[in-house]
Amino acid sequence: MSTTDTAPPDAVRPGRAPSPMRRPAYRRLVVGWFATNLGDSALYLVLAIWMRELTGSDAAGALVFLFIGLPALLAPFAGQLADRMSRRRLLIGTNLGTAAVVLVLLLVDGPDRAWVIYAVTFAYGLAGYLTAAAQSGLLRDLLPDEELASANGIFTSIDNGMRIVSPALGAGLYVLAGPWSVVLVSAACFVVMGLLLLTMRVEESAPEPRLEGETAWHEITAGFRALLHDPTLRLLTIATAVAFGITGLLNATIFPLIEDGLREGPAALGPAQTIQGVGALAGGLLAAAVLRRIGERMLVFWGLTMLGGGIALALPLVILDLPEAWMRWGGIGAVQALIGFGVPWVIVGVVTLRMRLTPARLQGRTSAALNMAINVPQMLMLALGASLLGVLDYRWLLVASAVGVLGAAVAVLLGLRRGAPTAG
Repeated sequence: MSTTDTAPPDAVRPGRAPSPMRRPAYRRLVVGWFATNLGDSALYLVLAIWMRELTGSDAAGALVFLFIGLPALLAPFAGQLADRMSRRRLLIGTNLGTAAVVLVLLLVDGPDRAWVIYAVTFAYGLAGYLTAAAQSGLLRDLLPDEELASANGIFTSIDNGMRIVSPALGAGLYVLAGPWSVVLVSAACFVVMGLLLLTMRVEESAPEPRLEGETAWHEITAGFRALLHDPTLRLLTIATAVAFGITGLLNATIFPLIEDGLREGPAALGPAQTIQGVGALAGGLLAAAVLRRIGERMLVFWGLTMLGGGIALALPLVILDLPEAWMRWGGIGAVQALIGFGVPWVIVGVVTLRMRLTPARLQGRTSAALNMAINVPQMLMLALGASLLGVLDYRWLLVASAVGVLGAAVAVLLGLRRGAPTAG
């Protein structure tokens, strides 16, 4: 039985925990994670730009993001695969396979082969869920409980740091040398991760045999049942899924928010997103230290509070007619920084608790289930928000987003006060 089975759900670990960076295997994962995030963040935006230029259609370009999101529906199957084989081998195969799939984009030489971009985008998105599920299990085998928060904080910081610089690098390379150059760089980044994993040694937990009478469907859905089994993990999972799902409405309002709040064109989204990325980088770097002082549940509560507070702060920004540009930029900067700072606290809190309370050979399925619970509602709410913009003032969507996220934070706080017992 895993040591996490008897760990309290919100154990506060005061003091400074040992850093996972002292472990060679984890350092290899960090370098590889840096490389794959560089390639990933550079490629996904370029794919939409490329499709838009090939077809001349805004809708065709936007569909790229749909094909990235659709593999979320297959996440439970990815988690099942990660729990039934060597995670290290699966990660090696997935990264090298992703490099090969990305290279198929070299065949795109005109509008008649634009469909290849959609096919590659779908496979590329599915590989992301396989990687997330397998890496969760590998980390659980590699690190003790007290190092998980730091490990998740480092990965989250890398994610957000790359989102600051990689899209601009990818777009710049696209303009200077064309789309094939971005394809080659991205494929090389995935190869780097595969080669680093080949040199890594870790003692993996053995896959558990299927129980008597257990069906394949029962195995595949085990991740969802595990998330809902423990009261604390259930509370944080539902609150995070609701809050992040509702932010889909916020994403639908981003261009009206920029145009009214800043009185700028769509190009101002780039600097605004950079501010959010800097806030997220800072939040990720601090998350582990704060978690050790206040625990996972309070970290999620404060993260949701900052996220909801940032959305609420956007309302006066678009209602008041601020006369000076520096006032408008200061306001939008505060909104973006607060949102960016809060999101990593939510992610690190809920993911660390999930990893601590989940046995080693359920890590892949619980990781996939949590990703699906967050991403699918967000995708649906984004589509709903986009459709509502035609009939509702976007400010009402901002109000709904702020109320929903702050409501989720209140639910976490009330759960804390009730002190629900944990399933041991």
